[in-house]
Amino acid sequence: MKKAEIHTDKGVMKIEFYENDAPNTVKNFTDLAKKGYYDGLTFHRVITDFVIQGGCPDGTGAGGPGYTIDCELDGDNQYHDRGVLSMAHAGRNTGGSQFFICYNRHNTQHLDRNHTAFGKVFEGLEVIDQIRQGDVMNKVLIIEE
Repeated sequence: MKKAEIHTDKGVMKIEFYENDAPNTVKNFTDLAKKGYYDGLTFHRVITDFVIQGGCPDGTGAGGPGYTIDCELDGDNQYHDRGVLSMAHAGRNTGGSQFFICYNRHNTQHLDRNHTAFGKVFEGLEVIDQIRQGDVMNKVLIIEE
């Protein structure tokens, strides 16, 4: 079972992946993280009570890894609850490296089965509330158990 840790100056968010529900999305994220792709990138979009978003190499929300991946929307865990990690995209099947983490269920339920939920913060939920626009992901570690 793969897990991840997103290290920031505000603390560490520990993530469990939805490998059964979104295997290709999990593989894409973990492959990028293992290459150090996310290290030093910012949370370029922070909307209180909605999401914190990161993974854009140019920090504007327009960048990506140079390819796109398909959405995976049919799994059991496609619900955007507090702490859920999900793929950002500019339309169906256009995700790449950008992802977001949900603040709560109240303002994110319309994302269900529109964006691929592929993991959830199981420790460090309080860090989500402390992240501000421009905060850096110092390191994203993948842990294989």
